[in-house]
Amino acid sequence: MMWIFLVTLSWLSTAQAINWCKDVLRECHLHNDWTRCYERRISTCLQGRQHMPNFILQLVNSSQEAEVYPTDMHRVHIPSSALQRSRGNESQMEVVLVATVINSTYFTVSRPEAIKPSPNHKKATRRMVIHDQRDHMQGTVMGGLVLAVLAGSQPVGNLPQPIELTFTQTQQMENRTCVFWQELDNGTGIWSTYGCNTNDTGAQVTCSCNHLSFFAVLVNPILSVDETHSTNLSYITYIGSALSVVFTVMSLIIYICLQQRRPEKVIGLHMQLSGALLCLHLSFLLCCFWVWLFNEDDEGWVCLFLGLFLHWSLMATFCWMALEGFHLYLLLVQVFNIYIRRYLLKLSLVGWGLPTLIVVVCGSLGVYGKYDAKNQNSTVQMCWMRSEFTPSLVVHYITTVAFPCMVILYNACLLGLVVFKLWGIRGRSGDANRSSCWKKANTGKRLWKDFVTVLGLSCLLGLPWSLASITYISLPGIYVFTILNSLQGVFLFLWSVALTCKSQSDKDSSTTYPSSQKMTTLNN
Repeated sequence: MMWIFLVTLSWLSTAQAINWCKDVLRECHLHNDWTRCYERRISTCLQGRQHMPNFILQLVNSSQEAEVYPTDMHRVHIPSSALQRSRGNESQMEVVLVATVINSTYFTVSRPEAIKPSPNHKKATRRMVIHDQRDHMQGTVMGGLVLAVLAGSQPVGNLPQPIELTFTQTQQMENRTCVFWQELDNGTGIWSTYGCNTNDTGAQVTCSCNHLSFFAVLVNPILSVDETHSTNLSYITYIGSALSVVFTVMSLIIYICLQQRRPEKVIGLHMQLSGALLCLHLSFLLCCFWVWLFNEDDEGWVCLFLGLFLHWSLMATFCWMALEGFHLYLLLVQVFNIYIRRYLLKLSLVGWGLPTLIVVVCGSLGVYGKYDAKNQNSTVQMCWMRSEFTPSLVVHYITTVAFPCMVILYNACLLGLVVFKLWGIRGRSGDANRSSCWKKANTGKRLWKDFVTVLGLSCLLGLPWSLASITYISLPGIYVFTILNSLQGVFLFLWSVALTCKSQSDKDSSTTYPSSQKMTTLNN
């Protein structure tokens, strides 16, 4: 009886000391450096009697290539050079190969401002040290699974022959990028493309990486902009906004002269949009430079007013863009017999009154103040809506995301209608003059005029703001969006110059929208 008790006690003690594979992830996740703990313990664990699903641990010959399938949707191909480099000594021919999938919820992505380069770049670890912050990526992990591939006891990196990892996904997705996990000292980490190339064939994504680590495929990755690009974009924005202020003032002068010479409703509408755009760029520059110049620690009343003024100007700009689209709709659809009493006054009540009502309500909620625009290495403050304030977040998404999206979608549909009408006019005029000798000579000129008309209307209706969607997937897209929208005042000035030339060449035209002879302006 005593012998049975001793054997049982010895068995229980041994069982507690055994490193079971199924417990490694749960136990290591309690540590800050849980991925390093996982790497140390997973190669010496025991699976027990029951085979673990989606987990491969086996001895492989380092002189041969290895290919394993942790799941039906994951394939790993490791060249012999990688296995030989992972050996602990020259006499060791077999190495332990581990391939498994881990739920992506175990990987906590660090905040951008917490990412710093490693102080010791020469330290050898299983994963590569990030040398360039432009490799940092953010996004959704495809399938919610991370593929862990580990071999031997030595670091494996800078391989001449890359390791190939294949991710199969039945659902078609776009903008997929291969990344690996770089753990930081605080238990969080970042996804990086360093040393990995992506080959997306649609049904499969093949990742060719020169090291072993934890790999994943990010869907719709968000590009992290480093300090250099942030500085360049800031200069582009400031210079573009300053130019827009100057050219918008010039546009207002041109519209005033046109209005005095030939009063038209559409010119008055352009004047209102130019005024709103002038307020937008001017308030933006004031909000950015006020905190920088005076370096106020508290939220003074000046910063609160500037934040309110910037929000009001932004709302007014989009309101007048929407009214430009509404006016264009009336010109296209209801061309004749239009009479609206005090037309511009009613439009002004919407264009200026709605933003005023919104900012009064928001101001009473206390949403305006200092806003922290956080980059990876710095934090830029400006007068806008208070950061991390719940009413500010709600107001931000409703007034600066949802409302502009509705305006852009509405105006985009109207622009499509303009293109359709222009094609119809060109087709009818072409049929009437099919036998004319000068038709072919003027075809290129007409096409160029139509292109300029559509391009000008696109800027007038605010369609360049729709490029904000490409800023999440492409660094060049961020530059294109910043340049086009910061120079919107310049484009509006070019449109006013085109209207002046049109007015001089065609004084009897019934509207200032070029290339649309059948459009008429609204009468008093």
